[in-house]
Amino acid sequence: ILLQIFDAFKPRLHDSNSKVTQVALEAMHKMIPLLKDNLSPVINMLIPAIVDNNLNSKNPGIYAAATNVIQALCQHLDTSLLLQPFCTKAQFLSGKAKQDLTEKLA
Repeated sequence: ILLQIFDAFKPRLHDSNSKVTQVALEAMHKMIPLLKDNLSPVINMLIPAIVDNNLNSKNPGIYAAATNVIQALCQHLDTSLLLQPFCTKAQFLSGKAKQDLTEKLA
């Protein structure tokens, strides 16, 4: 059931309406401490949705919300779950997003 929920939620993380994206990221930030390692089945789907566009967003609200989500993932999930998806994303990112994710990996 978690997969079904996040399949429906994921498009909101990169919605064309920036307010929708920001609220989705803020909601994700609140969900992470509650779900913790239960997110493991969806983490490979979520990280690209969280990182793509959002970490390079010129909208300060979206950028801050995406940064908060990444921080919450690092705080509340087993870091071994995050290593591969973070490495994969960091290889193909540019700009501030690449720098932010590389710092998290370090």
